[in-house]
Amino acid sequence: MNDSGMETKRDIIEAFNSCEFAKLLGMNIGEVWDHGVRVTMVTDGKNGPNGVAHGGAVFSLADQAFGIAANMDGDRRVALSVNIRYISPATGNLEAIAERVSSNDLYSLYRVTVSAGDRLVAVFEGTGIKVA
Repeated sequence: MNDSGMETKRDIIEAFNSCEFAKLLGMNIGEVWDHGVRVTMVTDGKNGPNGVAHGGAVFSLADQAFGIAANMDGDRRVALSVNIRYISPATGNLEAIAERVSSNDLYSLYRVTVSAGDRLVAVFEGTGIKVA
């Protein structure tokens, strides 16, 4: 924490990059901007019985991007509610882009798109709530 009691963006990125689950799935933060983030993950080794990436892996990537974006302003936020719509099978290199849709002092809403190249894989929406 810095002098104001807030974590720096670098601290937040490091905390999410060093998260055991993110490391297990091979997630990497590619870019961070105001109210948004890009996170990547390769699907190798994450397939379900149908030979494509398991839905849980796709969900985890989207949730990771949501969590990072929701916490970049220095306020601690956790997921209150999330939903995901799977659009097409996930294979290869995935990219999740999370961007803030709206927020107030207590709640924030983020939309995350997960893509494999030009192909949309899933759309995720997450509502975060500020915690002390």
